[in-house]
Amino acid sequence: MPTTTRIYNFSAGPAVLPLPVLEEAQRHLVSLPGVGMSVMEISHRSKTFEDLLNTAIEDIRALADVPANYRILMLQGGATLQFSMVPMNLLTPGASADYIDTGSWADKAIKEAKKVGPVNIAATTKTDGYTRIPRQEELRLTPGAAYVHITTNNTIEGTEWKTLPEVGEAPLVADTSSDMFSGPIDVGRFGLIYAGAQKNLGPSGVTLVIIREDLLARSVDSLPVMLNYRVHAENNSLYNTPNTFGIYILGLTVKWLRSLGGLPAIARINQRKAAKLYAEIDRTGFYRGTAQKESRSLMNVTFRLPSEELEKLFVKESTAAGLDGLKGHRAVGGMRASIYNAFPEDGVDALVEFMREFERRHG
Repeated sequence: MPTTTRIYNFSAGPAVLPLPVLEEAQRHLVSLPGVGMSVMEISHRSKTFEDLLNTAIEDIRALADVPANYRILMLQGGATLQFSMVPMNLLTPGASADYIDTGSWADKAIKEAKKVGPVNIAATTKTDGYTRIPRQEELRLTPGAAYVHITTNNTIEGTEWKTLPEVGEAPLVADTSSDMFSGPIDVGRFGLIYAGAQKNLGPSGVTLVIIREDLLARSVDSLPVMLNYRVHAENNSLYNTPNTFGIYILGLTVKWLRSLGGLPAIARINQRKAAKLYAEIDRTGFYRGTAQKESRSLMNVTFRLPSEELEKLFVKESTAAGLDGLKGHRAVGGMRASIYNAFPEDGVDALVEFMREFERRHG
């Protein structure tokens, strides 16, 4: 029999959404109040949808205190398309781009950028198994670089930047897919920020891009129109039919974040959730965290057990106990608990309780 009870979803993405958002979407799925149609049926050219889009943009601007000289875009193609769009738009002729390699997704971004133009690997922690973030003194930045690219949170390896790197005059570009709006963010430190929505913002199919207006001048007319930031900015993300339903859910999620007290409030919640889980991982040595402690992610908690046989059993038993999605990424193995903004704290408590019982029986 299929279950109708919500389980604890530790998936890395598409990931858990706020229950109040799901419930509001459910209530209004057939007919938006005062509209008589589903949000999935209304024209993207209608005033109703434009109001939804503009409200979402305004709420994002208020939530993150986005400066007036930044444009907020709702695009498609996920962060993976941004791996190409960023260099196509920002890597100016004769210049090179600096990339800091901290994990699997950063490596993918580098490979795509190299197809567009010269790339300098300013630092990498690959030889350390991507278990840490590089120190400032390890960076070898290029004078006059077109931009510097980082991945703020490494979903697969479970590491995150605790402090942004100092990159001089070059625009800082960040893939924030798995930690966007998980705490306060100084948008003014960046030239461009992008995030696939399906981890921490909403459903799959929407990509949030925040870009400083002066950088739009780098988007040349020879670019394919759908890959041109300037075209999307000039058309308020409505050059073509956007992901209307995804934007609607993203807008509800941002409202939910504001209702909690904004980014400082969600940061406190996320820090508390992660602290509980890391404390259990460190308690006896039966579990072993894979990321170095100073680089540990608040969003994706990665750990191993004493043997692969025990890890398989852990996945089997935890899934049966209603704790879903704890198997680590196929590239690194082990366990991964993704505890994004919308993940409930009682789910972390349930996992900690399960871990203690599993250790009692198998340790």
